This record gives sequence, structure tokens and C-alpha cells, in this order.
Amino acid sequence: MLLRQLEYLVALARERHFGRAAQACHVSQPSLSGAIRTLERELDAPLVNRGRRFDGLTPEGERVLLWAHRILAERDGLVDDLAAMRQGLTGTLRIAAIPTALTAASLLTAPFCQRHPHARVSMQSLSSREIAHGLAEFELDVALTYLDGEELGRVRRLPVYEEQYLLLAPDDSALARQGGATWEQAAAVPLCLLSQEMRNRRILDEVFAAAGATVTPAIETDSVAALYAHVATRNWYSVVSHAWLHMFGVPAGMRALRLQGAPQAPRIGLVTARRNPESVLAKALVEVARQVDVRAVLARLVDEHAG
Repeated sequence: MLLRQLEYLVALARERHFGRAAQACHVSQPSLSGAIRTLERELDAPLVNRGRRFDGLTPEGERVLLWAHRILAERDGLVDDLAAMRQGLTGTLRIAAIPTALTAASLLTAPFCQRHPHARVSMQSLSSREIAHGLAEFELDVALTYLDGEELGRVRRLPVYEEQYLLLAPDDSALARQGGATWEQAAAVPLCLLSQEMRNRRILDEVFAAAGATVTPAIETDSVAALYAHVATRNWYSVVSHAWLHMFGVPAGMRALRLQGAPQAPRIGLVTARRNPESVLAKALVEVARQVDVRAVLARLVDEHAG
């Protein structure tokens, strides 16, 4: 069995098309197809459902795919480990973050890159469910996500900060002149919020409900950037995470107000798969996270911006 054959199988499962998989692997389609057939003969099991086109993997193929991800990840880990012994940390750190924590990710990746100049970072924005899948399938080294209320599988967890919430309000509004707001008052103004498939929004709905209020936003979006673009028109209010201040600040003509009766703050942290040996790249980022006080950085932003 050759590692190349496993790479071809992984590419085929990802692309779901023999031609695209061959192109992704920089080989001809007959070469890729022949290698997978050779793998089937060596394992004495059918791996691919073949018809006039690719029709998915067989149950045996799905099982082999799981092992392929694991074996290829171990191969990459071995290469990175030996390279780190020779010349310092190299390779690509594959990191994902939930959209609402993406704004704070650079507080970790920037010092990581400064400390390990020969390493690279590949960052994705993924949902918590996609993160759990990526870690289990060896497609990610580490992720920044909610630590509570989500099924993450067998992972190591390192809390990084606790999410706090602020109300963005036009600076000439009654709430801005008041200098603060309750959750009930926030529910009564025209709101732009993230959509309900986002974990952040589901948390906010729970907080509003605990305060005896129900929210019906005027605008919903799955993008923090789109949310800020609408709020910047000063036609809407929004409840935002304090971590978003790191990237977006407070739009001109708006004020950030503290919300009274703050709920128990949801924890955001780094998660890595429980593997032995641990990814050297993930371990290096965790070491950075232990030394960088992200909580303090974000707390200073609240003090600077919030009334």
C-alpha cells in the first residue's frame, strides 16, 4: 500500500468526481483510477461505487477513508516534527474559527507567526459542527470555538476568553444618552442580529428569554461584516460580542453600551484532537495562547469603547 493511493482516495471522496480528483492530485485520470483499483485489490475490498460516474464510497471505502485521513495526518506530523528538530517549526498550521471568534484569532496567530517565522497558517471560518468534523477527520490541527453547549468529540480544551455583549446604538438615541441599557430595552429597538443557525444568536435568544423578552430582528445575517455594514447606517441597533471590537471597533455615529444584568459569559477557547503524538503545530499555538492574555486585550477594548 502506498501513501499516494490513500491521497487519491481522499481526493476522490472530497471532489466526488474522478476527473477533478485527478486534477487536484496533478495526475491523469487513468493513473488515479488505476491506483485506487490497485488499493482495492491489496485490501481485497471494493472501495468505490462505480457506475457511469462516481457514485460514492462503499461502506468499506468509508472505513478506509477514515484510516487514510489518520495515516496521512500522522505522515504530515512526522515530517513537521523532524523539520522542527532540524530548523525550527515549519509546515502549515490548519486552524478554523467560528465566525464570531474569527475577529480575535489574529491575537494568537500573529504572535505564533512571529515566534515561528518558517511556519505558515491556513485559516478557515467554520461552524462548530464543521469544526468537530474537521478535527475528527484530521483535516484541522486546532480550532477556536465555543467550549460549552456544543458536541466537539474527544478534544483537549483551553479557555481563551469569555464572550461579553454590548449594545451598539446611534449616539443620538435615548439609550445612548442614558449611557446603558437593559436586555428588555435592547429587545424593544430595531435590531440587526446574526441568524439563528449561528451559535451566537442562539445564545442571545436564551439571554433575552431569561430577561422575559422576545426578539424579532429587522435584519438577520450570517456575516459579522454584513451586520456591521447595516449598523453603520445608524438605522439599526445590534447586540455584539466584545471580541468584534478588535476588528471593527464602533462605527462612526454609534456608541457601545454595556448591557445590565450580564449573563454567565460563554467560553471561547482552543480545541485540539486528542492524539498521541500531538500535532507539533497545534501544540505550538496552544503554548502561544497560554502566554498571550487575550482576556485582558479584549477587556481593554470594552473599557475604551463602552459607555
